[in-house]
Amino acid sequence: MPVRFAAIIFTLLIGTAAFAAGAKMKPPEIQAAFFNGQPFTASTPSGTKFKMVFTADGKTTREPVGKAGVKGTGTWKVNNDGFCTSWTGSKGSNCYSLAPDGANKWAVMKGPSVMATWTK
Repeated sequence: MPVRFAAIIFTLLIGTAAFAAGAKMKPPEIQAAFFNGQPFTASTPSGTKFKMVFTADGKTTREPVGKAGVKGTGTWKVNNDGFCTSWTGSKGSNCYSLAPDGANKWAVMKGPSVMATWTK
């Protein structure tokens, strides 16, 4: 019985984390809100912050805010579920969805996991 109870609690916690953010934004909404050349802040779960800029021509930059983090350049594109990024010096691309998660705050999701938080 305790194992079954723990499994139920775990399932509820995972479901809560996945639905903590609001409904996923559609790719055109992401592009209009963030991929317009205007800077915004991205924070990792460990607290590292970056100034991010995604330009309309498919390019992106990140610059650390503080001492942690690595400056970078790359590219972006929208896909059916959200967007993908590819960073110079990294192999391949990673794809994410984006969901509102409070006032001026969005969760960057890879599957059910929050990979970063974007704020404006």
